[in-house]
Parts: sequence; C-alpha cells; structure tokens
Amino acid sequence: MKKFLTIFLSLFLFPISLITGCGGEENSACNVESQNTAQASPVAKVIPNFTAKTIAGETVTNEIFASKKITVVNIWGTFCPPCIAEMPELGEMARTLPAEAQIIGLVCDTSEDFTENIPAAQKITAEANADFINIVPDAELLKFIDNVEAVPTTIFINSKGEVVGKAIIGADVAGYKDELEKLLKE
Repeated sequence: MKKFLTIFLSLFLFPISLITGCGGEENSACNVESQNTAQASPVAKVIPNFTAKTIAGETVTNEIFASKKITVVNIWGTFCPPCIAEMPELGEMARTLPAEAQIIGLVCDTSEDFTENIPAAQKITAEANADFINIVPDAELLKFIDNVEAVPTTIFINSKGEVVGKAIIGADVAGYKDELEKLLKE
C-alpha cells in the first residue's frame, strides 16, 4: 500500500500540481524569463543507491556518476513546455561538455511502474537531438526527487554521488553552464 501511495503521489498529484505552470503560481518554472533561481537543493544531499532503466531500456545504477567529476542532472517532465523547449540546448551542451562532465535527464513523470510517458520522452529527446541519458526513476529516485516542486529543476552531482552547488529552478541553460564551470574549478 505504501508503494502504491508513493507512486500515486509522485505520478498523479505531482503533475496535477504543475498544471498551473510546471510548479504553481508562486515559483512557476514555466515563467522562465523572470523566475529562474539558484537555491539550496530540494533533494537529499546524496544520490541513493538505485537500479533504473533509461528511456532506451538500458539498465543504469548510481555508479553512472562515478566516472565524471560533475554530472548535471536535469529533472524534467513530458508535460512541461519549458522542459521541452530547452531540450535542443541541453543536447548541444551535452555534445560540447569537457571530458570530466556529463548531463543526465531524470524524467519525473515516468517510473518503473508508470511507463506510459516513456514514448513521449523518447520522441521529445529524439526531435531535440538530445541524445544524453534520460532515466526512468525507480522507487529510490522517486523518493530522491520527492521535494522537487517545479520542473525543470537542475542539480549537480559529484563523482561520489553528492549533490553539490545550487539547484537551478526553471529553464536556464546558461545558468547550468555557469554553475558547472564553477563546480569544475573547485
């Protein structure tokens, strides 16, 4: 029952709360011109151990972070216009990153138990030429993003799986690049 409730809250109520603008009135990520903000991370300080699938069906674990100094994690949804609009820029960013960095997407409106939106995620990323890894969250990753109130939200994770830097709420690829550059220098 607890698993059902977690899935229900994560997949049904989360998107409904975002209908007014990907994150509600007060902190709407859809109003990207005026609402992009860097702030403390809405997620736990360390990525949990997980085993999930990508939208391409490949298995991925938390070890994906170990090979890079910094991973840019873009938490997005197939229902979110700003998320979709920034995909081409994220694809270009992924192709031009230095060797010690990578981008990974985390598709918040999918899960191992809710796969209906995976075809939409595949279509969005293909049309945007955003060929970086996009993960379908398992139960552990759903808990990890439980406090994310708006998408896109972008966080940064180091090779130890620790969340570092500031979270950026709203579509702001230039902001992601700036934060990444700062974190790579540390």
